[in-house]
Amino acid sequence: MYSKKYSQDQKINNPGKYSLTKNLIWSSPQNFDLTMDIYSPKNVSKHCPVIVMFHGGGFLIRRKEILNNMAQYIASNHDYVVCNVNYRLLRDQSNTVMFNDLIGDAFGSILWIKENIHKYNGDKEKIGITGDSAGAYICSMITNLGDKIGKKEDFENTFAFEPTYLPPDKSLDEISEENLLSVKASVLSYGGYNFYKFALRGAETYKNIFWWLAFSKPRGVLGKKFNPVDHPEIYKAISPIYNIPDVSQRKLPPQLLTSATKDRISPVKMIKQYANALRDKNQEFEYWEHLNRNHAYLDSGKTIYAGNDFKKDGVPALKVMMNFFDKHL
Repeated sequence: MYSKKYSQDQKINNPGKYSLTKNLIWSSPQNFDLTMDIYSPKNVSKHCPVIVMFHGGGFLIRRKEILNNMAQYIASNHDYVVCNVNYRLLRDQSNTVMFNDLIGDAFGSILWIKENIHKYNGDKEKIGITGDSAGAYICSMITNLGDKIGKKEDFENTFAFEPTYLPPDKSLDEISEENLLSVKASVLSYGGYNFYKFALRGAETYKNIFWWLAFSKPRGVLGKKFNPVDHPEIYKAISPIYNIPDVSQRKLPPQLLTSATKDRISPVKMIKQYANALRDKNQEFEYWEHLNRNHAYLDSGKTIYAGNDFKKDGVPALKVMMNFFDKHL
């Protein structure tokens, strides 16, 4: 599934430029090991900015390896520490993972990185996040809702997320009050940001192709007692587009939203809806369209289904993305 086609191309991957810590276990919720790959620049005297990456796959398929070429490219061509992160998929643990669980995983990874990244030559004060498709959605949850921290068992009442990893000297209240999930910039590539509407259209049924691809039985992603018709508030609570604070309440980090003009999974109009929601709240963002490209142009190697090629389609987008990170990190 995860092509190694360009891993031998030194313009994309030059292991002489970085040290790689592979499959580092950073948390094990219910004995399910969560891992990340950390790329650290060589021959750099100061701590470097950090980019944290979350893969796509509809919250049901794929792992971090689908973004190997992207991580390799950044580490080979820029002085950044790169963390390519795994989170639980809905299908994991016998198809019992709740949507707030996987968001808790993403929150926990940021806390772990902030506490430990100095060991890998990273600067915890200069962290940017990025993801594609479902990974972009996860990044927008971190960006918009990183102050919503609480106990997992209270989620249906508080709509707050419990990070999978907690610093040993911090309480949940302190993490929220001290804004420990704050990041400096966020790049969101061809994501969708409204699970409530997606659920109304059948996201929790076989109408959602990702259940088929995951060989998993469709179900409510927030538990059997909830559905989007009778419980819209809890579905909106996990939808970034409904959780953008006004800039007078809390200024979000700058966001770069990217889209692909031929994308039928996350079409341009969907990205622009999120852009308009940010604009309505006076939050800072930039928007960029990848012309004549399809969904998943950042995937490693060549993608037969979408007709993408990382070298032809991913690298030009990464140049735009890295210019944005250079400006804000």
